Amino acid sequence: MSSRSSQSLGEMEMAPEADCAPGAPHPRRTSTLFGQAHAEENFLDAFNSHRMHHAWLITGPRGVGKATLAWRIARFLLAQPVEDEGGLFGEAPPPTDSLDLGHDHPVYRRSAQLAEPRLCLIRREWDAKKSRHGTVITVEEVRKLNAFFHMSAADGGRRVVIVDSADEMNVSAANALLKTLEEPPKDAFLLLISHQPSRLLPTIRSRCRELRLGPLQPADLAQALDAAGFDAAEQSDALAELSAGSVGEALRLTNLGGLDVYRDLVELFSTLPRLDRARALKLAEGCVGAANIDRYDLTLGLIDRFLTRLARAGAGRPPIVEAAPGEAALLTRLAPDSFAARDWAVLQQELSARAQHARAVNLDPAALILDMVFKINDTASRISR
Repeated sequence: MSSRSSQSLGEMEMAPEADCAPGAPHPRRTSTLFGQAHAEENFLDAFNSHRMHHAWLITGPRGVGKATLAWRIARFLLAQPVEDEGGLFGEAPPPTDSLDLGHDHPVYRRSAQLAEPRLCLIRREWDAKKSRHGTVITVEEVRKLNAFFHMSAADGGRRVVIVDSADEMNVSAANALLKTLEEPPKDAFLLLISHQPSRLLPTIRSRCRELRLGPLQPADLAQALDAAGFDAAEQSDALAELSAGSVGEALRLTNLGGLDVYRDLVELFSTLPRLDRARALKLAEGCVGAANIDRYDLTLGLIDRFLTRLARAGAGRPPIVEAAPGEAALLTRLAPDSFAARDWAVLQQELSARAQHARAVNLDPAALILDMVFKINDTASRISR
């Protein structure tokens, strides 16, 4: 049993992967982790002091490197011979200060090809007939661990399981995984990736040691984007602001022209409270149709981000860096005090809920965008009075 799951290697290489951001290399092919040295040091401290827990919960916002860290840990563990842990004549081996593994190492090569027999990847399956991923990780996926542990035991050494992400398990899958966490096989390690650990069963959280990852700083974000093949050095500050330090979100913004969309939003909202209706209509029409579904989602997200930044600015926490030219002056004008901050915060929550409902019932994108913009204009008009 390997991390290929039930699909052939060729099928998995061709099908979209649920645990990979669009346009980005899969985390198993990403060798360097930026901005998360503290988390790596915590893991290595446990490894070097022989206080290794059998289950690790890797948490933090989306896109900050949790999966990359999980794959680095998995490769590292599989490359370390178990028999060397006690050292010759019982002496402890010298401590290691890095999770790095060369691309020419057999474990790295096999892992990159999803062909490492001692590594099992649990994630949402791709349904070729429906041309989409499953909405959850099912109990059938988790039950594959029984066969994996049985077959891999014959190879000796450690065995590693990556669950990406644990948040996506349904109740039956979570309960099945809990049984493994309660009685883990010898030399087995489970790496659970979680964007929202509060959604997990308390009993799962209690049986894991947590590694917490935080948002990336602009310099680390720029390095991560460069490593992924995107030259964003000149835009790293703005990307860090709008992506909240998430490489995954920064890649999405880069791929979809998010900085340009946000600039257009700032220019549109600069006309408030005398809204430029022609420009608003152009914004809304650009989100219509199946071909523009990604732009629609992006625009909704950036409107939400703008309102959040407005509320924070009015509450005395303006952004340090502008995400678009003229943004700082606009935030100051539209949110001059704490009373305005409260109004923008209330509107942000209202429009966020409306956007979620509109997606669920397939409301016309143009109608939703225009309605949101009009409500923003109404709030700006009330504040200006």
